[in-house]
Amino acid sequence: MLILGCDPGASGALALLDGLDLVGVEDMPVMDTHVDAAALGAIISRWSPDAAMVELVGAMPRQGLSSTFKFGVSFGRLTGVLSALHIPVHYVTPAKWKKHFRLSSEKEESRAYAIRMWPSSDAFRRKKDHGRAEAALLARYGHEITFATSAHAGARGAAGGGLADQLSPILAAT
Repeated sequence: MLILGCDPGASGALALLDGLDLVGVEDMPVMDTHVDAAALGAIISRWSPDAAMVELVGAMPRQGLSSTFKFGVSFGRLTGVLSALHIPVHYVTPAKWKKHFRLSSEKEESRAYAIRMWPSSDAFRRKKDHGRAEAALLARYGHEITFATSAHAGARGAAGGGLADQLSPILAAT
């Protein structure tokens, strides 16, 4: 199963796993400081994932309104592209997927863990590659938790419903 991991935002990234094998990593395509939806769609179409794991994040403390709005637009473009391409989307909070891997909120810790998971890849060699690492780990989380436990539930159960169906349990918990 091809699983796309998505660390949203202009400094985020995408990673594609085939089972546990890392087969693709891309920085989030950006044009004029905004996520480029057309380029994003081209990458995702080329990869043709079966499902996507998207990190569900909120506003950060002490983040300005402009930055928060810009991030929201990026998140919207990502989810819009995935929806337009009919890719089932699963949302997971950073706390949940990082707890699974016993990671803190420190981004460098995620990068170091990804290097250990995929030692033959040079996709995480630079300090600024933490978005790539987190995207890859999101996809791995999907492989280990979301799809491993729902594989027996059938295609509809594994893929879930539309965007509203995916967000409703998350929004109800907040």
